[in-house]
Amino acid sequence: MNWEDFRHWGRRAADWAADYHAGLRNRPVRAQVAPGAVLSALPDAPPEGAEAMQAIFDDFEQTLMPGMTHWQHPRFFAYFPANAAPVSVLAEYFVSAIAAQCMLWQTSPAATELETRVCDWMRQAIGLPDGFTGVIQDSASSATLCAVLTMRERALDWQGNRAGLSGQPRLRVYCSDEVHTSVDRAIWIAGLGEENLVRIPTQGATRAMDAEALRAAIAADRAAGHLPAGIIACTGGTSAGASDDIAAVMDVAEAEGLYTHVDAAWAGSAMICPEFRSLWAGVERADSVVMNPHKWLGAQFDCTTHFLRNPDDLVRTLAIQPEYLKTHGADGVVNYSEWSVPLGRRFRALKLWFLIRAHGLEGLREMIRNHVTWAQDLAARLEATEGFEIVTQPMLSLFTFRHLGAEDLDAHNQDLLNRINDDGRIYLTQTRIDGAFVIRFQAGAFTATAEDVAMAYDVITELAGT
Repeated sequence: MNWEDFRHWGRRAADWAADYHAGLRNRPVRAQVAPGAVLSALPDAPPEGAEAMQAIFDDFEQTLMPGMTHWQHPRFFAYFPANAAPVSVLAEYFVSAIAAQCMLWQTSPAATELETRVCDWMRQAIGLPDGFTGVIQDSASSATLCAVLTMRERALDWQGNRAGLSGQPRLRVYCSDEVHTSVDRAIWIAGLGEENLVRIPTQGATRAMDAEALRAAIAADRAAGHLPAGIIACTGGTSAGASDDIAAVMDVAEAEGLYTHVDAAWAGSAMICPEFRSLWAGVERADSVVMNPHKWLGAQFDCTTHFLRNPDDLVRTLAIQPEYLKTHGADGVVNYSEWSVPLGRRFRALKLWFLIRAHGLEGLREMIRNHVTWAQDLAARLEATEGFEIVTQPMLSLFTFRHLGAEDLDAHNQDLLNRINDDGRIYLTQTRIDGAFVIRFQAGAFTATAEDVAMAYDVITELAGT
């Protein structure tokens, strides 16, 4: 393909994308193919010669699309959203066309300086105070890894990267059982070991980390000769929206001199609405905070904003400056590759800039408030319907429920969930609360309407036979 061919196919791609989104409600939300069906339809060997673009496009539509789950579907109520607002998709189109490598200021000054600006816009939007500085990571998993590496280096007086962990005391990191599994992976990759991730029990309706148990665990580790390194708190945990008492966690962290990271990957987007900020009261005292505009706000994946009270600690942990990566004759520039694990960096700031300008914060607030209201209304309707139990009340737009009336409730609700997802009109997922199988619901699709959420009630109750 040359650029003249691209002109033609680019128009066709834009038309296809608009038609695809216009017709999403007519598609089943979750892919309805059997395992191996797509693989068996693909040639075993790569082609030796060039193939016509029309043939490639036909196979895309006929072979691949039936095997796609439609994350932009307005009735995608599973996991958390991975929204892609049209303006964000358009921005990503430009990013792909420019194809810049934005690892250093000098490799694309506009990309670096726009990242600085839009991160500060986001800082203001979610209510973090002056003094926090932001960087765009690929995902919250990477931001959490950066935080764990920084915890490790601070605890070891910046000697871990140089000398390794051999011969050092066991470094300990603390969190609740409600944190995302990305925390486990960060602990693995940082070389700390799963046994040194200390799980603190939770309490109350918010399933918050028990601050006194946290304090006791740290004291016990110090007495055993271990080296506490940091605490990871969460606001809006993946399973059921668990939210730690950030202020109470910070009281312990400050008394113990520990680095703190707050994972608000999903719920952080809701903090553009001032009325929801009580959920993370005390966050301004944290060292590191992460939230994902590529979830609820509508920025095309991947786009994670990572905020730091003292970015020098992160740069000291990650920066390597060989001669070929130095920027000479430009003092005071920021090279964001020194704030991230990968050296290579995409121009992620562009889609966030397009998104915020095209919708405005008030437009994004209206969407989030609607989702919260609709989810709360659905939970209330299910709770008032005989045979249903709300297991965890709505946390923003997320709640869990189960259907009663069977001896084996776990098997009964697994079967109900399977029937719901095989039906195709909506898509839900499951979790376990205190060991019991429950069904999750969260409203977050960019194009969802009140009618889409109301349909969820109809589908759930119809298939439950109530």
